[in-house]
Amino acid sequence: MNKIIKGDKVVIIAGKDKGKQGQVVCILGDKIVVEGVNVVKRHQKSNPMRGVEGGIIAKEMPLAISNVAILNPETNKADRVGIKLIENEGKVKRVRFFKSNGSIIGA
Repeated sequence: MNKIIKGDKVVIIAGKDKGKQGQVVCILGDKIVVEGVNVVKRHQKSNPMRGVEGGIIAKEMPLAISNVAILNPETNKADRVGIKLIENEGKVKRVRFFKSNGSIIGA
């Protein structure tokens, strides 16, 4: 189980976009793409076969996952994540929790 997953609200803790917040769009191994963060301009060649227009486009580039921390909505600050096992009716389930206050993420 990953500590940060798609759809989580995160804070950038290092780099040129330090302090910005956004939602995780996708995870690519040890890199992460965050909505509205690390936006660069790229020159794109048109491709009429695929219906792609050419020109200068802005797109989000991946960040190192170590430069991102999950946002705790109770404290509105960056927080660390832990994983613990919860037993419910004989089934063991892994859940993520905030290290600062112990509340379960997504519950």
